[in-house]
Amino acid sequence: MNAHCDTVEEFQCNNGFSDLIIDTKKSAVHRKHETSRKEDEDESRLPALEAAYTNILRHLGEDTHREGLLRTPLRAAKAIQFLTKGYHETIEDILNNAIFDEDHDEMVIVKDIDMFSLCEHHLVPFFGKVHIGYIPNKKVVGLSKLVIFFFFFFLVQERLTKQIAVGIHEALQPKGVAVVIEAAHMCMVMRGVQKMNSRTVTSAMLGVYLEDPKTREEFLTLSQRA
Repeated sequence: MNAHCDTVEEFQCNNGFSDLIIDTKKSAVHRKHETSRKEDEDESRLPALEAAYTNILRHLGEDTHREGLLRTPLRAAKAIQFLTKGYHETIEDILNNAIFDEDHDEMVIVKDIDMFSLCEHHLVPFFGKVHIGYIPNKKVVGLSKLVIFFFFFFLVQERLTKQIAVGIHEALQPKGVAVVIEAAHMCMVMRGVQKMNSRTVTSAMLGVYLEDPKTREEFLTLSQRA
């Protein structure tokens, strides 16, 4: 404790801890309010979504009054709300000011982040792995949390790959960002060409990863290494 401070409270006040505690409490209250508001909005949308799923089942020839389907429209409505929750969230909600100053300027790679999303063409899942590299510019972040935000929309893999790269770039302003996604698409596996073992690979490169072949090659080599 500082020699000029007689109490813990004085030490905290003199070193700015009181302001930090107040800001943290305000942030927590704001997040709680926002969460409550979003939950209320989701609840208000449920009846229309439930009715829509009921109509779909009926038009497909199902009996929506049979035991196995009695609560299916409601369950499906709640599921689709969760799987598309990105429409009602923001990057700021997810990051929650969790970007940190760090004197590190070497490549950071996070491999094998599990991903899933819904294809906007057929509304069926595609899923796989995301590999990310970036070269910090004095700021770092927990990448998995940021990346997962982008999964909860109707998407195509190509756009998802670019959105993740741009999102990291805008959040951190790094020297470069690289993203590779490998995914299986149920629209290919279950219908159409029915290619059971096919994978789609997409990439997005920004900054030094785009400009410097050696940096790009280093990332691609390390991200694919078992």
